[in-house]
Amino acid sequence: MVLITVESLSAEYLTHFGNKQNLTPQLNKLAKESLLFTNLYATGTRTVRGLEALTLSIPPTPGRSIVKRPDNEGVFSIGYIFRDHGYDTRFIYGGYGYFDNMSYFFENNGFDIVDRTYHEDAEIEFANIWGISDEDLFHRSLLEMDKSYKQGKPFFNLIMTTSNHRPFTYPEGRIDIPSHSGREGGVKYTDYAIGQFIEQARQKSWFNNTIFVIVADHCASSAGEAELQFNKYKIPLIIYAPAYIKPQIIDTLSSQIDVAPTIPGLLNFSYDSKFFGHDMLRQQKNQARALIGNYQKLGYLTNDRLTILSPLNGINTYQVDYTNGNAKKIAPVQTDIDEAITYYQSANLVLTKKLN
Repeated sequence: MVLITVESLSAEYLTHFGNKQNLTPQLNKLAKESLLFTNLYATGTRTVRGLEALTLSIPPTPGRSIVKRPDNEGVFSIGYIFRDHGYDTRFIYGGYGYFDNMSYFFENNGFDIVDRTYHEDAEIEFANIWGISDEDLFHRSLLEMDKSYKQGKPFFNLIMTTSNHRPFTYPEGRIDIPSHSGREGGVKYTDYAIGQFIEQARQKSWFNNTIFVIVADHCASSAGEAELQFNKYKIPLIIYAPAYIKPQIIDTLSSQIDVAPTIPGLLNFSYDSKFFGHDMLRQQKNQARALIGNYQKLGYLTNDRLTILSPLNGINTYQVDYTNGNAKKIAPVQTDIDEAITYYQSANLVLTKKLN
């Protein structure tokens, strides 16, 4: 199992979501051969929020991400599930793991760490302030997977890319957009690197028995007219395993916290769950919802309404239009308010009382 979390990959960059610039030809191709989830929303606007959602399946809570908080050890995570099933579990990152407390969080929540310190200088063709290039990152990832395979161990690798981040620099000659020329180049280079990785993995003995999950950590921006511009939180999710999974488009409203329970569901794992999310391939229609937030405000998106909880008991509800991203303020709906408060207060209670 390989979970690739792509830096700042807004859904709007993929052709399926309306992009006309052909920035993601490799992901476009993969999407046609995969399960493609087209109505999935990130929980936040920072990488650590995405990592929190993808590994712990917990709604965002006010203040700092769990990744950066003290006393964040031993939280129920997808890493522990795979370890309990005999997998090698790794968090593979091209930067230095001390940044944003990532090494400490992952080491204490079910993962081994493979960060920039594991790379010899000769292994690094290109690097910037955020870390090694995505090509170098994927090369190291292949080595780690080969190591597990040779030892007869299944693996679960969480790979975090960084090239689609300012200053948007990458090796020259890979794509038709010069390095250091902006976001479009960062997106297209990351897409190129993912395509190269999949083709190299295709030559491996373990390829046909491996599921590849590609999802964003968050969107490139979240600015808009609403308090929480819901459509700016939309991210793509691609699940690729040509030997096992038939292509399908799934447009059910879902949250980033639903990715973690969906992954072991694909493998029919049995485990006692403490996740807040649902298996997206088995959830009921009345479970469809998304949870979004920033450092102060928390949103609950369901049907065609967005309820936003703000400091000092502020509550606003909007009628949303998924086709254009518009949001019109309406009278609050009590059931939405109750469900939103339940999600977020329960998440806070679970953390403070260490119930998970």
